[in-house]
Amino acid sequence: MFSFFKLYYFCTMTKINETIILHLRKDKVLKKIIDKIELPIRSKKANVYDSLIGSIVSQQLSVKAASTIHGRFLDLYGGNTPSPDQILATDFDTMRAAGLSGQKSKYLKNLAEYFLTNPIDNKHWLKMSDEQIITELSSIKGIGVWTVQMMLMFNLGRPNVFPVDDLIIRQFIIKYYNIEAENKKEELQKLHKIAEKWVPYRSYACLYLWASKDFVF
Repeated sequence: MFSFFKLYYFCTMTKINETIILHLRKDKVLKKIIDKIELPIRSKKANVYDSLIGSIVSQQLSVKAASTIHGRFLDLYGGNTPSPDQILATDFDTMRAAGLSGQKSKYLKNLAEYFLTNPIDNKHWLKMSDEQIITELSSIKGIGVWTVQMMLMFNLGRPNVFPVDDLIIRQFIIKYYNIEAENKKEELQKLHKIAEKWVPYRSYACLYLWASKDFVF
């Protein structure tokens, strides 16, 4: 999962608004992280279709491997992002030769079928809440809730996403806030309670937690 973050995070950047930083610094734990990290954030890219293709290709791969295979996949279409029609017209053997597993090829075709049936422009997503988008897109086989949350954060620039199922986010909150729980249900409740302090900027709090991986606190 962290490789996905790095793939989409380390590109053209602008600094976070000071209002967001001031709000997050009210959390004493986050304040320690913010004081050590000058966190840049990439400019948002709003092409949902492209983002989901990239996420499927990069599932369970390192950044380097994902970039290589994604490039090979695009090369099948002259280096451009294929239309839904083009993906559906591509046979599985050709996709496999580009480095895609049979399962990922099926997922790409599922995605293509969805966007072919639902020719949606970007304005459609702007009218929807985070939860509505998660419900809509996670209904596509091969697109999970976490994948949609990453798209919301990194492509649509939604400020208040909390990907609680992300392994790094879970581990770091448990570590930094000394969470102890008797079961997963109690743990989840405590994670959400901590994240409530970050509203309406939970996305940015998560960016700091991800970035803190390379620092010692």
